[in-house]
Amino acid sequence: MTPDPLLSAGSPAAGFAAFGLRDELIQALAASGYRQPSPVQAQAIPLLLQRRDLIAQAQTGTGKTAAFALPCLHNLDAQQRCCQVLVLTPTRELALQVARSFARYGEQLTQVRVLPIYGGSDFRPQIQGLRRGAQVVVGTPGRVMDHMRQGTLSLDGLRGLVLDEADEMLRMGFIDDVTWIMERTPPERQLMLFSATMPPEVRQLSGRFLQDPVEVTIATSKADTQRIRQQLLMVHANQKLQALVQVLDTEASEATMVFVRTKQATVDVSTALDSHGYRCAALNGDVVQSQREQVIERLRSGRVDVVVATDVAARGIDVERITMVINYDVPLDAEAYVHRIGRTGRAGRQGRALLLATPRERRLVQAIERANGQQLEMMELPDADTVNQRRRQRFKERILAALDGTDVPVFEQLVQELSAEKGLPVEHIAAALAQLVQGAKPFACSAEEPLLPLKPRRQSRPLAAHMERYRIEVGWKHRVKPGNIVGALANQAGIRGQSIGRIHIFDEHSTVDLPKDLPEDLFATLRTMRVVSKPLRIRKLEASMV
Repeated sequence: MTPDPLLSAGSPAAGFAAFGLRDELIQALAASGYRQPSPVQAQAIPLLLQRRDLIAQAQTGTGKTAAFALPCLHNLDAQQRCCQVLVLTPTRELALQVARSFARYGEQLTQVRVLPIYGGSDFRPQIQGLRRGAQVVVGTPGRVMDHMRQGTLSLDGLRGLVLDEADEMLRMGFIDDVTWIMERTPPERQLMLFSATMPPEVRQLSGRFLQDPVEVTIATSKADTQRIRQQLLMVHANQKLQALVQVLDTEASEATMVFVRTKQATVDVSTALDSHGYRCAALNGDVVQSQREQVIERLRSGRVDVVVATDVAARGIDVERITMVINYDVPLDAEAYVHRIGRTGRAGRQGRALLLATPRERRLVQAIERANGQQLEMMELPDADTVNQRRRQRFKERILAALDGTDVPVFEQLVQELSAEKGLPVEHIAAALAQLVQGAKPFACSAEEPLLPLKPRRQSRPLAAHMERYRIEVGWKHRVKPGNIVGALANQAGIRGQSIGRIHIFDEHSTVDLPKDLPEDLFATLRTMRVVSKPLRIRKLEASMV
């Protein structure tokens, strides 16, 4: 069981006992290793025990679930078989996570039932759970509305309504559904709103429904980000996958989350990592709920070590094994970056976060650094010897793990038979089997393979008097090299190699210096040329742009 973060040493659950919580709750907290309340718990729990309406602004990972779950459980009447607490969450994953927390905190309370309800899964088990009298229901707005409309969920006995991650529900377009549900709750119920940010729409919602609320704001502690070592690796776009593999090959991590921007990227990157021998899975909006839950459970149990996900698909994932987060694609805003790296460094543990960025994304990186209040540490890439040493170690670990397989004795007999029949040493047969496992992919990394970190951009030398600078629309991401450009200009346009000046290759374009006053027919030829199957779309740069 994973305790909430920010719990300091002391006698078991001593700080929580001072709130006057039920003995059963204190016993469950002590059994789970909880000691002192986090700041949001210390401020919110006493107010909620007084049945005050509450607005709490706190980030994910601050212990906010316990801040509302413990008072809700304390105020429950286990003899009443009806929904007394309703928690609305933006995602199915968060609903499951919150439901698990309620069940863990209330495990000493007899006859208390907790039920998660969400879309993408069968109605029937949820209906059965509601009919059995679940007192705590945690669900997504759409599925809660479905049950209310069908008459399978009644809120007549509701004592507490929690809006968890209200700003996310707004961002995902659920605010109208949330309003519809709130309009149908008893006027005497207690309302608790938790949100990382307070957009005007969330503030308006609270003003309409909350009665004389108390506000609690928990600033993100610098200690939270200080527990996460944040690094930056500058690479060209066509080197990102190679960089990712080398980082995973050499950096020790129990489990890793890799964030990308698109659904297709989750598939492409996870497939590539799988081919390199990583136990990997993809999470995106097209993954059905049952598969999503399986992936998270496999990650939690150690059967998957790398998950490649989009931001939305990763919502609600809280797995203690995650010790590293890699931003394969730079997030478009600083808030998304904070949410991403918050997947590691949980429960007071140390974590690591790596941002892969291309030269064109320097401004995004600078914006993240400003918002985060700290400069990212530049990461040094490993050399070939380090990469090979780590690959050898990982391969040995795979072999040792395979020794636990049920068919090992069968293969032992097969190897012995082959050795006796052909007079081959067992070591040679083992080496051949290892080659079969490795496949066509080279096992050792050559000295040229490891990436070189990008050097700071050099100041361009003045343009020669007899030359003009042109821009062409091919760059590193198209895998172009200076030789490709020189060859095309010489062979297709007939420009002598000695007449071609400096070439600078950038991420998505390049510049090339050519003699002044090119004949119009030659320039017309240049306009129709292609390099690495890409049209040049050549144009002369103005003097101010050189």
